[in-house]
Amino acid sequence: MTLPSPSKELGQHFLVDDNILGVIGRLAGLRPDDIALEIGPGPGGLTAYLADRVARVHAVELDRRLQPYLEDRFEERANVELRFADAVTLDPAELDPPPTKLVSNLPYNVATPIVVESLDRFPSIELWCVMVQREVADRFFAQPRTKAYGAVSVLVQLAAERTGFHRVSRTVFRPPPNVDSALVAFRRRPSPPPIAWPELKRVVEAAFAHRRKRLPNSLELAGRTDRKRAEEALESIGWSTDARAEELEPEEFVRLAAALR
Repeated sequence: MTLPSPSKELGQHFLVDDNILGVIGRLAGLRPDDIALEIGPGPGGLTAYLADRVARVHAVELDRRLQPYLEDRFEERANVELRFADAVTLDPAELDPPPTKLVSNLPYNVATPIVVESLDRFPSIELWCVMVQREVADRFFAQPRTKAYGAVSVLVQLAAERTGFHRVSRTVFRPPPNVDSALVAFRRRPSPPPIAWPELKRVVEAAFAHRRKRLPNSLELAGRTDRKRAEEALESIGWSTDARAEELEPEEFVRLAAALR
């Protein structure tokens, strides 16, 4: 069965260097009882590696051109479930048993939304080990008052803590991407923020929607609340009304969301 060429439109860059699989396995801390969710399996190299080491692999692929190739390759692998669907809109209830780890070479054009949405939509996931653009990996755990710090940074850091990081050469992919890449691993925090995640997510995204403006103005322009109420909420957690979203620590957004109720 012939493997189709990677699709530029889908942001595909297939892994072709098996040496990187060992790094992924180490950062993911694979165990025999793990249920792995792989998004964008491509030619299935990582899928096969996972299947040899975990109880089950849910491999979700959007590109239907790969279906004949993948079905032929994994026809006799009982612990590999192939699903041809859009991972961004995938219903978690369809995955049985539910995944405990997300281990993927993510398509670069949807990597950020997949990670952010998985924080809430897949509560069974305990650990992420994902290959992403280097700038995306840096953004996940960026610090306040830096250019990379944004809504994604806040949400990821409120839900998880980083456990591993590994720079990846462009030569491990076909075709080689025009950007640097990295593996980043992070584990879910034992205690979730004491506020409903959808509510917290709305506040964080509204706060950074107009990051050049004062935080109260950004919240108002994004339609989250009026400026006066936002200023009062900001002052109640010890910040000046001139503050911008990039100045607040992730945990302070939890307090801000509670004050805006």
